[in-house]
Amino acid sequence: MTALTAPKSTNANALLLLLRLRTFVALILVLAFFSWAAPNFLSTANAVIVSKHVALNALLAIGMTFVIITGGIDLSVGSIVGLCAMVAGWLMLNGINLGIGYTVWFNTVEIVLIACAVGVSVGIVNGVLITRLGVAPFIATLGTLYIARGAALLSSGGRTFPNLSGSAEFGTLSFPFIGAGKILGLPIIIWLLVLVGLLAHYISRRTTLGRHIYAVGGNERGAQLSGVKVNRIKMFVYMFSGFCAALVGVVIASQLQASHPATGETFELNAIAAAVLGGTSMSGGRGRIGGTIVGAFVIGILSDGLIMMGVSSFWQTVIKGVVIIAAVVVDQAQNKLQARVALQQEAANK
Repeated sequence: MTALTAPKSTNANALLLLLRLRTFVALILVLAFFSWAAPNFLSTANAVIVSKHVALNALLAIGMTFVIITGGIDLSVGSIVGLCAMVAGWLMLNGINLGIGYTVWFNTVEIVLIACAVGVSVGIVNGVLITRLGVAPFIATLGTLYIARGAALLSSGGRTFPNLSGSAEFGTLSFPFIGAGKILGLPIIIWLLVLVGLLAHYISRRTTLGRHIYAVGGNERGAQLSGVKVNRIKMFVYMFSGFCAALVGVVIASQLQASHPATGETFELNAIAAAVLGGTSMSGGRGRIGGTIVGAFVIGILSDGLIMMGVSSFWQTVIKGVVIIAAVVVDQAQNKLQARVALQQEAANK
């Protein structure tokens, strides 16, 4: 390496490091701005509210991260949220009529498990469409988006399932606790985020499954030739994404003590935004669960901060769109810079 190229290489590495830390930089900037623009933004009460909002988006984004790492996309997660919220509401209020003069009722744990099973089932449908029938992920999940939303609307004729406060007779009094309860002073949704986040991080960094997820996104053909069960990996990520969406649907129904078929509309956009802002590459093969969670905090703080400042909801939508585009542009810049640095290092080693 010559004396002339050394400073250029150093500058490129410094810029690359800054791009890799862009999510943390963005988080610091939005926190600093809103703490100045909205004096009560950093209050304890508001911090708890923001954290609850962020946790819902982060749960969705964790599942979305795995999907995007494999080179796919899941547009159905918002509809799965609404469908699973309606499933929980239906089971709470109506049970399952067996048609022989007998109705089966379920307790809270069973309702949560059934709702999660529904979310995973939609994920299986997505996986089958993509792996067995060769449907492009965008089209497959767009189709299931409409199917799941339609099923949610059909379940109640477009009406809300109200008064989901639970019944002592059927063991559902604990249902509202999922959305409103606290353990050690923290809301349940925060603990769910911690548990799912740790599980996802462990899978991605410590298991063969995680390595295969990255391999499929990095080079699907190469992964297949090396013995990776590509179709199984894709099935898993869509099932996991459906599971995360189902959890969000149950939590929202519990928080509101009501379920509405429109629940979760456009949630998929926030989940994609959080994943991309957190460093997940839309071309696949790169992404971290921790970065996605930080990205979700950036999106959540941005949304709640704009509300506290009284910014129009129309402008909020515009600003979110700009953030998503900026995140993708920065991601592309990082890819190009990484390639250039790699070439410089290869030339220097010769």
